Amino acid sequence: MRRIRNNITEFYRRGDLLLLFLCVVTSIFGLIVIASATRYSGSSRYLVVQTAALLLGICLYVAVSLLDIEILAEHRELLLAFNVLFMSMLYIWGVEGNTGNRAWLDLPLLPVNIQPAEICKITFVIALAKTMNNHRGKISSVKSVASIVVQTLVMMGLIVVISRDAGSAIVFLFIFLVVAYVGGVRSWWFVAALVAAVAVFPILWEHFIQDHQKERILMFFDETIDPDGTGIRWDTNRSVAMLSGGGVTGQGLFRGAMVQNHAIAAQHTDFIFSAIGEELGILGCLLTLLLLVSIVLRCVWVGLKTPNYMNRLICIGIAAMLIFQIVSNVGMCTGISPVIGLTLPFVSYGGSSIITVYLAMGIISGIHMRPDPESRSPYIQPRY
Repeated sequence: MRRIRNNITEFYRRGDLLLLFLCVVTSIFGLIVIASATRYSGSSRYLVVQTAALLLGICLYVAVSLLDIEILAEHRELLLAFNVLFMSMLYIWGVEGNTGNRAWLDLPLLPVNIQPAEICKITFVIALAKTMNNHRGKISSVKSVASIVVQTLVMMGLIVVISRDAGSAIVFLFIFLVVAYVGGVRSWWFVAALVAAVAVFPILWEHFIQDHQKERILMFFDETIDPDGTGIRWDTNRSVAMLSGGGVTGQGLFRGAMVQNHAIAAQHTDFIFSAIGEELGILGCLLTLLLLVSIVLRCVWVGLKTPNYMNRLICIGIAAMLIFQIVSNVGMCTGISPVIGLTLPFVSYGGSSIITVYLAMGIISGIHMRPDPESRSPYIQPRY
């Protein structure tokens, strides 16, 4: 008991309480919106699961804050093996969601399903940052770049082949690009990657992108695709109608005409931003974005303050993960980007999502607790 008390005291003295406050406030706001968006069901299950996930997430935040991330990063090979094995479990216990993606694990004895890709984002960021730290003196060499590219392609390949969840795969790609750039990989590598991507895109489009995914992209350029709005455009059109129906101040919580009539099946997950728009209006949307941007900026601030090269990359990688999900979710809700099934961090319903972001924030808090005066890495980008 004394050790637990000492750990809690240490967290209270040195942990990032501001980041925890921002996360909890955002999550509580999400709970309120979820309660409204799921009222149609007449069940409190969604609220109970989300509340339990939030409480567990707070405990994990504190526990991970007390863990020196360097200890975990030293076992980079085990982290990579964990990612492969965890994703491979979908072959045995994987179940399909509403979108047809085999992205969820239905494990025996567990009351809820788990989305492996969510958890693997965290271990991927740590392993990627550790690999780049090991090659820091020659980060732009062929060997160094090849090692981080292979890690990324393996994860993306597993996600696409096993779960067919292109949205999650793109998150990993975005994290890789941001961390590689911030970590000091020279620009000509990115130019070469762009040329290679253009060359292989026809193959990917033909053999790896499903028909409904193609339609979600092409509908922005071809008005003949679902002109009546009863097919692939249905969710997007309903989402935009929700947002436009809220005006400046919204129709009020538990009063949204479309939300309370369950206009979109995923209005408590993928399209929760639209539900916020209808019931709380533009002001509610701005409040949501303000809270989320504050969390992202705090992650970046902690990364910029630490002189440790690897820890900076971890902070930037986690911030990149949040940025991509926020932009993608808001984009698809407003109808300016394809629907790729990504939740809004801290706000959308989803136990795996909540636990993942609190694990990530706990890592940020742990880095905040342990500023490392490492003189060899005074900048984010190492000197060439």
